[in-house]
Amino acid sequence: MDREWVVEESVAIKAEPTAVYAAIADLRRMREWSEETFAVWVRGRSVETGTRFVGFNRISWRVWFTNCQVNAAVPGEVFAFRVSSFGIPVALWGYRIEGIGDGSTRLTEYWEDLRRDTRGAGFVSLLGKVFTGVPAERRAEINRAGMRATLDRLRAALESR
Repeated sequence: MDREWVVEESVAIKAEPTAVYAAIADLRRMREWSEETFAVWVRGRSVETGTRFVGFNRISWRVWFTNCQVNAAVPGEVFAFRVSSFGIPVALWGYRIEGIGDGSTRLTEYWEDLRRDTRGAGFVSLLGKVFTGVPAERRAEINRAGMRATLDRLRAALESR
């Protein structure tokens, strides 16, 4: 089987695009949605393009952190950030937000593995396996399952309001 470099999952949510964006762009709430993230450190209150933050993650007993920078923050449309380790690109995570009428929104979460033939990609893949227990070749599979859980949690929280 070929390695997957890009994964995305979508869900329809009975909430306005602005409410969906507000939930995902509030980085401190990421632990409520994410399967792996248990804390986020971000300086300041506003989150916009260029904002840097640190995500603290866990799978079972394994704990690690990620250095991230927001690279797209358009309310009601898109929120995305890049992840790096020791200055080497690791991944791009993002959310596309699309109003589908009747006060509902299609939310698509996507991930792209950036560990490709770049200086240090092998080193970062090895670190990923050591810290997370997941080899790079299985990361897409793990992320797909995590995305489904994240989107389900977001939908449940937003629709219960």
